[in-house]
Amino acid sequence: MSDWGAVVTGVGVVAPGGVGREAYWETLAAGRTATRGITLFDPTGFRSRIAAEVDFDAAAAGLSPAEIDRMDRCAQFAVVAGREAMADAGLEPGQVDPGRVGVSVGSAVGCTTRLEDEYVVVSDVGAQWEVSPQLASEHLYRALVPSTIAVEVAWAAGAEGPATVISTGCTSGLDAVAHGVQLISEGSADVVIAGATDAPISPITVACFDAIGATSRSNENAACASRPFDRDRDGFVLGEGAAVLVLESRRHAARRGAHAYADIVGFAQRSNAFHMTGLKPDGLDMAEAITIAMRRAGLTPDMISYVNAHGSGTMQNDRHETAALKESLGRAAYGVPVSSIKSMIGHSLGAIGALEVAACALAIENNVVPPTANLHHPDPALDLDYVPVCARKNVNDVVLSVGSGFGGFQSAMLLARPGLTTRK
Repeated sequence: MSDWGAVVTGVGVVAPGGVGREAYWETLAAGRTATRGITLFDPTGFRSRIAAEVDFDAAAAGLSPAEIDRMDRCAQFAVVAGREAMADAGLEPGQVDPGRVGVSVGSAVGCTTRLEDEYVVVSDVGAQWEVSPQLASEHLYRALVPSTIAVEVAWAAGAEGPATVISTGCTSGLDAVAHGVQLISEGSADVVIAGATDAPISPITVACFDAIGATSRSNENAACASRPFDRDRDGFVLGEGAAVLVLESRRHAARRGAHAYADIVGFAQRSNAFHMTGLKPDGLDMAEAITIAMRRAGLTPDMISYVNAHGSGTMQNDRHETAALKESLGRAAYGVPVSSIKSMIGHSLGAIGALEVAACALAIENNVVPPTANLHHPDPALDLDYVPVCARKNVNDVVLSVGSGFGGFQSAMLLARPGLTTRK
């Protein structure tokens, strides 16, 4: 293994299917879908009227009236997940030198929901071209600037070290966690609160994806609409949520006797400079990211125990990803289980990468591969071991998680069982 890396000592989750780490893992391990008809607004007239929503009560989750008033839904998710992660890691604000605690949060669309809601107010539901700023909330500025998400997480954690928001579309979560690891590896922090959040289930976001036809139209069968790798898939299902991890240097975690879920040992990111929404079918861009991540971690393809796929459920993505795994892992690609948790919790844009890293850490902890729900009719063009419907027991010593984002972003991250230092 290389010297680059950090251990995951705390996990906090706000996700469709249940708020909290335990509820999240129960949903995944049971193969239970959380996709349904949209309830957060009236979706009548939209092409895609389904999503994976979080049943979230901010007050019940521990947020104060003042916090609820000033924070967008996505910031609320991040703070709640961050507090759970800190408690899980056994860390209290002030327990570590605040200047040695950093924050790295990813988000694709930031505080879109609050910004749209505020525009509806100041424009009289869009009727007025000249808006009335006096009608705006005093917190409107917070909705405009994504950096306020990192600010809220930093305040909640008592973190006074580096604080950053990473926005690289659908790879934001993976990239934000990797940035947190980098801060630790370069010595800028001993602890980093890292993860991602998005709450994009709003009219403007749904309209954006309707316009490009990326989302599923299976409105009458919402529970089965997200079907990665299935012959009958017709696009992804929008989701929301957040996952926040406590990352620590290996030495810092060992010194305080912290429990480690996983060791993040490798990462690489590439961009294909090709098309805003299209993908090259050969998957060479993602394959290169996987190959470099393995090289940096000192791992070989035969050491990969499980692949947490991007698996969005679009025709081109699933084929692109399959080609990338074959190119990067060679013959080993045919023997490793692959699954997509988006089949259960939808695609929460920037948040999904962090939710998937959390799932990988829990998969290592529990030696279980979450299934790909709704995979009943495999696409004959896809011939890897996509775990269908039911979870599978598996010794997950090394897990690969990959992400693919509009604009050509490709990211790959490797997590290993803590203490794993020898090759197979």
